Amino acid sequence: MILTSSIAKFGQYCCFLGRVFSLPDRWNRFFRQTVTEISKLGVDSIPLVVIVSLFIGAVITIQMQINTSSPLIPAYSVGLATRDIVLLEFSNSILCLILAGKVGSNIASEIGTMRVTEQIDALEIMGINSANFLVLPKIVAFVLFIPVLVIFCMGTAMLGGMLVAQFTDVITVAKFTYGIQAMFTEWYVWYAIIKSLVFAFIISSTASFFGYYVKGGSIAVGKASTNSVVVSSVLILLFDVILTKILLQ
Repeated sequence: MILTSSIAKFGQYCCFLGRVFSLPDRWNRFFRQTVTEISKLGVDSIPLVVIVSLFIGAVITIQMQINTSSPLIPAYSVGLATRDIVLLEFSNSILCLILAGKVGSNIASEIGTMRVTEQIDALEIMGINSANFLVLPKIVAFVLFIPVLVIFCMGTAMLGGMLVAQFTDVITVAKFTYGIQAMFTEWYVWYAIIKSLVFAFIISSTASFFGYYVKGGSIAVGKASTNSVVVSSVLILLFDVILTKILLQ
């Protein structure tokens, strides 16, 4: 029963995406709405990304020092390990899990509210493809802006580690800086960006799907928002494994 329901849901999701990715009727309206969504979904997420990354970078640095305090391990390995953890996992997978809660719930609740207040029905009556009109700008905006959030995450996480080195005796700034620069692999940055693009699509499309097919009142909107975050998080973890296997082998 659960398997049948899941397959039916996936089929409905695919049909939904088919409606979303059609040519917009008015391109100027589409571009204006995309810019608005970039501001709402992307730019407004920068403070959260900066704050979380700053503290996580500091915590990773402290933990790396505690777990590598051996005369056999060079001191600069703290900076090296911090850098690779941030680039390989935190700046993409963990960041997108956090954004699934903020951005995903925002999209699901907004579209769900429009559904229960019959605004989407009104668009359909006017002959407008409501899925394309409402959802496509959100998906495009979030996918376009997610690399910026990833770069912010990388930079502020490194800054958090640097602040720990500067204001504590955990590690010297010189050794931490040397560790960040040592054996740098440029592909890790591209790897993080590629993964984040996939995760951004998962978050925005899944949240839009759950919001678009809400049935009921305000309680149903809240439930759809919660479901979108849960499903997005599970899919992010699943594709994290798949993409890591593909991109790093």
